[in-house]
Amino acid sequence: MQKSPFSGVQCLVEGAHLLTLPKLRVFIIIPLLINLVLFIIATSILIQQFSGAIAWVLGWIPSWLDFLLDYVAWILWPIMVFSVLLVYGYSFGILTNIIAAPFNGILAEKIETHLTQVPPPPEPLSAMIPRTLGREMMKLWYFFSRGLLVLVGIFILSFIPGLNLLASVAGIVWGAWTMAIQYIDYPADNHQTKFKHLREYLGEQGLNSFSFGGTVMLATMIPVINIFAMPIAVAGATVFWVKSGGER
Repeated sequence: MQKSPFSGVQCLVEGAHLLTLPKLRVFIIIPLLINLVLFIIATSILIQQFSGAIAWVLGWIPSWLDFLLDYVAWILWPIMVFSVLLVYGYSFGILTNIIAAPFNGILAEKIETHLTQVPPPPEPLSAMIPRTLGREMMKLWYFFSRGLLVLVGIFILSFIPGLNLLASVAGIVWGAWTMAIQYIDYPADNHQTKFKHLREYLGEQGLNSFSFGGTVMLATMIPVINIFAMPIAVAGATVFWVKSGGER
C-alpha cells in the first residue's frame, strides 16, 4: 500500500462497502445499537454543557491577556469549538470501543477471513473477551498517560500568540494517531500482536496511519455520522491491516 494522504480514506470506503455484504451485516447490529444509545447520552450532555465548557476554557485566560480577546476572538472561538468537539468525539469513541471491543474483534476477524480466505488464529470466546477488554484498558492507559503530556503542551501553546494555531495542529495529529491505534488494533489483536509492535508498525506506515486515523477522528466528531463510524472504522482498519501486510 503506497503512502498517501488518501490511503486511509480509501480503506474506509472499502470497509463501508464490505459492511453491506449480507454475511457481515449481523456482526454490526450490536455495535450499532451500543453506538445509538451512547450517541443519545453523549450528545444530550454536549448540548447541555457546551456553553458552560466554552466559558470555563475562557475563564482560564489570565486577566492581563483580556485585551487580546478583542483582536483574536475570531481565532479563539473556532479553536474552542473544535476543542470541545474533539473532546466529544474522543470521549464518545473511548466509551463505545470499551463496551463493544469483543464485538469489534469478531467483526475484524470475519472481514479478514472474507478478504484473505484465511482466518486469524482461532481463540475461544471465553479467552478472547477478557483478553480484548484487557487490551482496551492497556490502550486507555496509553492514551491517558501520553495524552496528558500532549494536553499540557497544547495548553501552553494556546497562550502564546502566533503559536496558538499549533495547539490545534498538535491536537489533530494526536487524535489521528490515537484513532489509528484504536481501530487497527482490532485486526492486530486478533493475531495477538504486542501493543508495542503495533505502535512500531503504525509508525512505519507513516502518512497512511495518520490519514486513516484523521478521517476516523473527523467522523467521530460529527453527530449522527459517529453512530456508524465505529463499524466502518473497524472494517476499514481490517482492510488497512491486510493491504499493508500487517497479518504477516
